[in-house]
Amino acid sequence: MGLTVGDVAPDFTAVDVDGEPHTLSTMVTRGKVILAFFPKAFTPG
Repeated sequence: MGLTVGDVAPDFTAVDVDGEPHTLSTMVTRGKVILAFFPKAFTPG
């Protein structure tokens, strides 16, 4: 199952570099959210 442009992102929780969890459904209550994914960011090679 994939997403297409305009789909609502499914709710998820991610942990930041400080170990703090952030949940999408909570973040959107504070305003707009931009999701950016960087394949292999900060990995060797």
